Amino acid sequence: MTSTISGYTPVTTSGQITYTGLGNGTDFTQLITKLVQVEQGRITTLQTWKKSWTNKQAAFQELNTEMLSLKTTLGSMDSINEFMSKVADSTNSTVVSAVAGAGAENGSHELVVNKLATAKAMVTSTGYASATVDINSSSSDAIFAYTYKGVTYSNTAGANCTLTDLVNVINNAPNNPGVKASIANNGSQYYLQLRGMDTGSTSSLVINDTATTLTGFKAANFGTITSNASALLKLDGWPAAAASWITRETNSITDLVTGLTLTLKGTGSSTLTTTTDTDAIKEKVETFVKQMNTVRTLIMDISKVDSSTQQASLLTGNYGIQLIDTNIKSAVAGIGVGFDYDQDKYSTLSQLGILTDAEQGSATEGLLVIDDDVFDAILSSNADAVAQLFAAQYVGRTSSSEFSVTSYIKNTTKCGTYALSYTTAADGKITAATINGHPATFNSNSNFITGRAGYPESGIVIRAIDTTPGTHTGEVALKQGKAGQLSDLLDELTDETDGPLHILDNNYDDITAMIDDKISFEQRRISTFAANLRKRFAKVDSLLGTYNQMQTQLTSAVDKLSSD
Repeated sequence: MTSTISGYTPVTTSGQITYTGLGNGTDFTQLITKLVQVEQGRITTLQTWKKSWTNKQAAFQELNTEMLSLKTTLGSMDSINEFMSKVADSTNSTVVSAVAGAGAENGSHELVVNKLATAKAMVTSTGYASATVDINSSSSDAIFAYTYKGVTYSNTAGANCTLTDLVNVINNAPNNPGVKASIANNGSQYYLQLRGMDTGSTSSLVINDTATTLTGFKAANFGTITSNASALLKLDGWPAAAASWITRETNSITDLVTGLTLTLKGTGSSTLTTTTDTDAIKEKVETFVKQMNTVRTLIMDISKVDSSTQQASLLTGNYGIQLIDTNIKSAVAGIGVGFDYDQDKYSTLSQLGILTDAEQGSATEGLLVIDDDVFDAILSSNADAVAQLFAAQYVGRTSSSEFSVTSYIKNTTKCGTYALSYTTAADGKITAATINGHPATFNSNSNFITGRAGYPESGIVIRAIDTTPGTHTGEVALKQGKAGQLSDLLDELTDETDGPLHILDNNYDDITAMIDDKISFEQRRISTFAANLRKRFAKVDSLLGTYNQMQTQLTSAVDKLSSD
């Protein structure tokens, strides 16, 4: 036997066996490492499998984020007041400024301001050398009382009360109705100033002499700076009589011109002109299209199939993504909720020039595009119709003048189109009624028909105008604009309990958890496998050591026999 085997001593460290080296050149540590690496291939496969699911979850989360961003944008334009933009211009901003709401009608008005609404202000006639001079020299409390809008308010001035103390007592009184006290200084002396904060002739402010016991602060001790007065104005020459004026109690007026908030600033005249801000409206629509395309692009990227390589994307064929894509496309392309092709000027976005690009190979294929010529022409000529299609909220519509929608319950009554049928007797009273095929509640004395609870039409109230004997049928509807419709849809799709993305994300959580369990099992199995290998090779190493000793003994014996 020409080869030799070196001595081997197994070393145990932290429960593991290591090898110091074997004389025959066999490296058991490397051998065990390689065998373990082969087994770890299963873990690598599982980790790759898990990565494919977590990548899908990341795609879900990105899509969910973009959909929530779109929902936020839609929520900022889902009412007429938010969507419609009007601009009011004043030719004399020193007389009046105006802010136009969505309901303001385009046109011009001539406003003449003869007098501003003013509040009562008064100041004491007698001054004091200091704001901290004692104004109540008596040893007992004194009362300072004033009457504001017909109600008397009393304030206690304690012994040794100063002007500063009295100001604080008045201003900090829990029942202060809106009267402001302050200290006025003319450069040498200090005075008490009292001002009512409400303008108009009804906001009277007087010192109540009967209740006031504070010396030097009776009505006769005050001089008037400004008196209570109402604003006096004319609108478009009305009232015609020279001495007649429109009166308002404040300088902020919301009920003179529909949709306009006026702020009176001075006397004089000004022309107010209201126009539609079409640029601001179009910017909203462009933002809607841009964010909608962001969602569409993401859906296409994660679900497309490469036509040249037939390579599927991350979520190609995923039912949840297909459901989301179909619902969003249908909502965008379909007729507006509660709208009618015949009765409404515009009932789909495509009629406004907003449509999906179907040209193959186009840079915007599958995305929304705006035909600027069509949209701009409609916007300039009929901005109200554009606003209705985008932002209508509970706008009633009927197919006949025989009945009308009178009211609804917001967030309970669902927007949509409902079939109506009611029957009236010879005396004109309703004897039967249904809405959308469901029994409805009716009041035969007032001819009101109400949708019952438990149905989409719950809470809608319809007044029967035609009560001639017989059965009357038709449609009633509550219209909802595209922004509100899509916002509601996205709310459902991103719901954290029942939304498809949430359900898929939870399912994938279960799958990745199952894979983690498999990985943990494999890790335990491989750890046991490695430990067993170490034990087995330790025995082999020990046996080789025994053989090595036997070889040494035999070699020694042979050498001795040869020498003898």
